[in-house]
Amino acid sequence: MAIDPHFEETREREGTEREVDVWGPTDPPETLGIRGTHVAVDFDICIGDGACLEDCPVDVFEWVDTPGHPESDRKVNPTNESQCIDCMLCVDVCPVDAIDVDPGRENRI
Repeated sequence: MAIDPHFEETREREGTEREVDVWGPTDPPETLGIRGTHVAVDFDICIGDGACLEDCPVDVFEWVDTPGHPESDRKVNPTNESQCIDCMLCVDVCPVDAIDVDPGRENRI
């Protein structure tokens, strides 16, 4: 199952964590929702392999600990999503399609 590209219409924004929007539902540690808006990572399907973090030319992502999550104990958080240049490398390398980049999305929120 891939990230829902329309999450901002189908999910509620629950607030922010580490200055990144959090889209629910959330019920830690098992359900963590989606993090980010322009660059969005579905924490519930992210396996934390780090391919996006390694390939991103502008360092959008940072590791965050997610102990107890069934997929992985760490995730890549789009902490610096404002630096995104829309190259889509992160989307291309994610083996589970947990990332969505929408160049126009930050203006719709």
